[in-house]
Amino acid sequence: MFQSIFRLVAGTLASIGVILLVRTSPAMAQQMPTMQLDLTPTLTPTQASDSELIRKLLPSVVTINTRRDPTRSASGQNAANTSPEFTRAIASGFVIDPSGVIATCGHVVRGAWQFDVTFADGTIVPAHVLNASGLIDVALIKVDVGHKLPALHWGDSDELEIGDSVFTIGNALGVGIAVTGGIVSALNRDIMDSPYDDFIQTDAAINHGNSGGPLFNLKGEVVGIDSDIISSTTSWSGVGFAMPSRAARTVIGELMNPDEPRPGWIGVKLQPVTSEMREALGMERVEGSIVANVVSGGPAAEAGLRVGDIVLHLGTAPPTDHRALLRAILAAPTGQPITLALWRDGKEQSLEVTVKQWPIGRWDALDVPVTKPPPQRQIPPDLGIALAALDGANRARFGLALNQTGVLVTEVAANTDAADQGLAPGDVILRVQDKTVSTAAEARAAFAKARVENRQFVLILIAPKAHDEKAGPKWITLRVTNG
Repeated sequence: MFQSIFRLVAGTLASIGVILLVRTSPAMAQQMPTMQLDLTPTLTPTQASDSELIRKLLPSVVTINTRRDPTRSASGQNAANTSPEFTRAIASGFVIDPSGVIATCGHVVRGAWQFDVTFADGTIVPAHVLNASGLIDVALIKVDVGHKLPALHWGDSDELEIGDSVFTIGNALGVGIAVTGGIVSALNRDIMDSPYDDFIQTDAAINHGNSGGPLFNLKGEVVGIDSDIISSTTSWSGVGFAMPSRAARTVIGELMNPDEPRPGWIGVKLQPVTSEMREALGMERVEGSIVANVVSGGPAAEAGLRVGDIVLHLGTAPPTDHRALLRAILAAPTGQPITLALWRDGKEQSLEVTVKQWPIGRWDALDVPVTKPPPQRQIPPDLGIALAALDGANRARFGLALNQTGVLVTEVAANTDAADQGLAPGDVILRVQDKTVSTAAEARAAFAKARVENRQFVLILIAPKAHDEKAGPKWITLRVTNG
């Protein structure tokens, strides 16, 4: 069994799922073949054959062996089917600074409490975590070997194009460091690892144990960090993902210099506008990102950004998607204003927001909106939702806070759009369309109004679960007519 990227704990794989590439085993992986450490600079293709280039890169790629709590391991049981005191996991990493700083994935170090690094010449040395990001899946570990190490050179992932040749080096399946090659299959992939996903997809073979290893261009420059696969089995099936070097270098720079300004933040949660949302809002075309939450006291709130606003673009250039918009905010200079173009009240408007540094401890890496198209079926007048007031008895029944406002969902009928969208008893509806609701009658009236206006969908804002408040509110659409 392997970890799910969304939960970071042991769990049974679904038939198709995104898999963390940490290889686990009851025993340590075998040592790599002996190879003399070479401190000369990395060669370029014009100076060396492919084999010579790879030979120069190998000393900078390492195997990371960890001991971890079995409850956090990718393998939760031993051969006797009893829980061990600890498990060993194997991953990859690469030297980015001659002083012994090694880059890898954040999920490699999460939950682990002992680290050893094996170099290409078979040397095994202890390591410790230098820093790790709670926002992006990157971590730094450090070794002390008494001499300088050969560091890899970064390449520019923004220069990659679909079809470009790439290769990767890592300890696939724990059998030792190996090289595999392929092409860039796609760019800007969203695997729902964070709200800022911009992954490189490649068909270069990536397996468990490759996590944290480098993805190279043909110049021998690091253009990505191997992270995940999607497969109908527990191993590679042609779809692997790497974090682009542009994002990795930005995060690593902040991890190595914690006193430097943190990324830009305005305190807003965004979701992509879907065709259903466009219809519900009466927009002419699908564009922009809808605001699902504005953090009280944050820069966006202070500037007057509202829940339900549609952010069309930042500055003059429209982003390719809501993730690109969030990445642009992260990269924006702190202390400086940015101009957001909005769709509000049926017209385009502009709003200036002053970017602040990301608050320490405020992470939303697991806050990922998920939508799916609804099936065609008969729609009941109440949309299959039983609603009730938030009285004392209902608050106690569902464990809701005394200050929680809105309308309570007490039942959701099976085989309805509401059930397909994940609505469940205990959920609280905050808004329907552009109106805040506080009674069941107000919510039903808003549903009826959408029908009268011949809308196919109604837009609903759901409060976060009591146990998952950091996720923030979430917009969903429910079909009100078959239209």
